[in-house]
Amino acid sequence: MSFLLGRREQRGRPNPFVEPPIPPNSAQGGGYARVDLSRAEASLQKIAVWACVNLVATISETMPLQYFPRPREVAPLPSWLADPAGDGHGLPDWTSQYVYSAMLRGNVYGVTAERDRLRGTPTQIALQHPDLVRPSLDRDGKVEWRVNGEEVPAADMWHRRVHPVPGRVLGLSPVELQALTIGTGISAMRFGAQWFQDGGHPSAILSSEQSLDQKQANTAKQRFMAAVFGRREPVVLGSGWKYTSIQIAPNESQFLETNGYTSAECCRIFGPGFAEIFGYETGGSLTYSNIEQRSLDLLTYAVDPWLVRVERALTGLLQPGEVVKFNRGALVRTDLLTRYKAHAVALRNQFKVINEVRDLEDLEPVPWGAEPSKDAPANKDPSGG
Repeated sequence: MSFLLGRREQRGRPNPFVEPPIPPNSAQGGGYARVDLSRAEASLQKIAVWACVNLVATISETMPLQYFPRPREVAPLPSWLADPAGDGHGLPDWTSQYVYSAMLRGNVYGVTAERDRLRGTPTQIALQHPDLVRPSLDRDGKVEWRVNGEEVPAADMWHRRVHPVPGRVLGLSPVELQALTIGTGISAMRFGAQWFQDGGHPSAILSSEQSLDQKQANTAKQRFMAAVFGRREPVVLGSGWKYTSIQIAPNESQFLETNGYTSAECCRIFGPGFAEIFGYETGGSLTYSNIEQRSLDLLTYAVDPWLVRVERALTGLLQPGEVVKFNRGALVRTDLLTRYKAHAVALRNQFKVINEVRDLEDLEPVPWGAEPSKDAPANKDPSGG
């Protein structure tokens, strides 16, 4: 049975293809400097990469998405848009998958399962793992698609890319382009962990002025270990012997500077603002006057470009003139006094009515709340009466 979710004969069926586990990247066979990033998820072993991707994915998953059938008119999401994959996991799960594919591989792939009968645009798209998709060009220069080795008609393939390059079908993959930076960070982290787990160095050196063969050296070591193991008695060495303890500073053994530097560099891969938000050393300083300012900077410089890409992808599935937008106000939280002052300004200048303000505060509407405020300037008698 074909594994492709999205083919007409398999609508509604779960994808039976099971992804293999993330490569362990063990030190055996390749050394600490060799890190396998051939699969997208392997880069998530670097905490900074995980933090950036997970932050955007979580925000896209939890931030309310609004549907505008006409400008400035909000309506409930179409039923099909509430679950674009048609697998029962809903829109939040779909947008989270979209973000992971876009940020790690620079490409998002899906197989169309349902279409709008009138317009022919997809209404059900099963996203596919980017590492399983392989495009190629035929003799006529048209793109042929294969997913896990199985050919998929070009009309059924849905593809969105990030970091496009002229003359190329696929967008650039940040993980592939910055494999050296990500791999260095993972290698340093693994080496530091192995240092403490197995001991990456001898704890001391027992040296002698005499020339010893291997057998004599082993005998001296065994006798010395027998004298000190499990005891706290002093050791007496004969003439010509010297015992030197090897110690290393904690910051050197854990490669804290290397990890900090590579973490900041990994954050920069996904755009400005991430390194500052997570507090990594970036060579500069960034201060915030309040939590609201921090949220605005997070939204403006780091997360918003990725949210816009998701909005455009979903808007492209709608009829002309219809759009979807994330309600970014849900991210920018203000303190109670500032929020109420903003409400007062909106009511006084007739930007909003009482019921709109009450809805923002999760309050029930009131019968008299649909009309502009009587204290608004537009409702006052010009004569002052």
